Amino acid sequence: MARRKPSRELLSGWRSAPTIRNLLKAISIETGTIGRPLRIMEVCGTHTMTLHRSGLKPLLREAGVVMVSGPGCPVCITPDYYHEAIIDLVTSRKNILVATFGDMTRVPTARGSLQTTVPAPGSEIRIVYSPEEALELAVKNLEKEVIFFGAGFETTIPAIAFTVKRAAAENLKNFSLLAALWLIPPALQAILESGEVAIDGFIYPGHVSVIIGQQAYRFVAEKFGVPGAIAGFEPADVLLGILSVARQIRLGRPEVANEYRRVVQAEGNPRALALMEEMLEPYEADWRGLGRIKISGLRLRPRFQELDAVRKFDLHLQPAKPLKLGCRCGEVLKGLIEPVDCPLFGRSCDPDHPRGPCMVSYEGACLIEYKYSSGGRKQ
Repeated sequence: MARRKPSRELLSGWRSAPTIRNLLKAISIETGTIGRPLRIMEVCGTHTMTLHRSGLKPLLREAGVVMVSGPGCPVCITPDYYHEAIIDLVTSRKNILVATFGDMTRVPTARGSLQTTVPAPGSEIRIVYSPEEALELAVKNLEKEVIFFGAGFETTIPAIAFTVKRAAAENLKNFSLLAALWLIPPALQAILESGEVAIDGFIYPGHVSVIIGQQAYRFVAEKFGVPGAIAGFEPADVLLGILSVARQIRLGRPEVANEYRRVVQAEGNPRALALMEEMLEPYEADWRGLGRIKISGLRLRPRFQELDAVRKFDLHLQPAKPLKLGCRCGEVLKGLIEPVDCPLFGRSCDPDHPRGPCMVSYEGACLIEYKYSSGGRKQ
C-alpha cells in the first residue's frame, strides 16, 4: 500500500515560491492586455488573512490588481444593538449564562463590551468554541437560562441550526439562541446595487461556498455582468481565483468559476441547506456599514420560538444612537476605505484597545492589516 502523503506535503505546491511567481506573472500578462488596474473584492476574511500573511497584496498591486476587502467577517457586520441587548439582559437578570465566541465578547459598544460587563448575581459569560459546547452548558446548568449568542455566515449556520434542533428534540427548556446569522449573496447584491464601490470582480469565499455551491452567485454574473471565482485559502488558491477573474474580464465572459473544486461542489451541501431551510427563515436584516438588506438574515422559524432568545426574553433589537468613537469600520466593511485610512488606526485603535469590531475579530480587516502590514505601526 502506498504511503499517504502528509497534508503539509500535499499543500507545499500551493505555497511554493515558483508557483506564486508563475501565477503573478500570468495575472500581470492579463492585466497588461486589459490595459488598466483591476479592483477585485475578496469577500472572506480568511482570504484577507492569506493576502496579508503571504505578502501578496503589494505583489498584486505590481501585477495590476488592487484587492478590496469586503464584508467577510460576521462579528464585524453584527450591529452593536445585538451586543447591547444581551449586555442589558445579563446585567439585569439573575441566573443567565451567555455563551458566545471569544471575539464576540470584545466588541466595544455604548454599553461597553461583554468582556468588561459585570453580570447580575448568579449570571455569567462563557467563551465557547462551538454551539455544541453551549448546549452542554445548558445540560449541566439546568438552574440557569443558557443563551448562545451565535454569529456566523453560511459556514457555521448549519452547525448552529443543528444544535437548536437537538435542544428541541431533547426538550431542553433552558437553552435559547440569539441569532446573528447572515447570508453572503444578498450582501453582494447590495454592494453592487449601491454603486458606491467600483468592483471589477469578486473572489468568493471558499468556506461559505462549500455550503451554498456555485449557483448562489450566478446573479452577479448574469444580472450585473461582474465576474467572480470561488477560491481556497492557500496563496496559490487565491491567485488562481484572481487569474480566473482577470481572464473573464479580458474575454468579456463573466461567470462563476470554481477554482476550489477539491472542496466545493457545484450544488453545495444539500443536507446542510435542507437543515437551514427546516430551522430558519430569512428576513430583512441590518448589517454594519451596509444598512438593511432584504432576505440577508436568518432567524428561527416560529415553531421554534421557545428557543429564540429574542422572543423568550423580549429582547429589543432596535438601532440606538451609535457610540461616536470615530471608528470607520462600516466604511471598511463596504470597501470604501482601507483600514489605514481610518484616523484611529494604529493610534488610539489597536488590538489591545479596539475602537470597533474590525480591530477585534480575527477575520477583521483592521486587525489583519495591523498584524501583518507596516501600517500597523503606531504613527
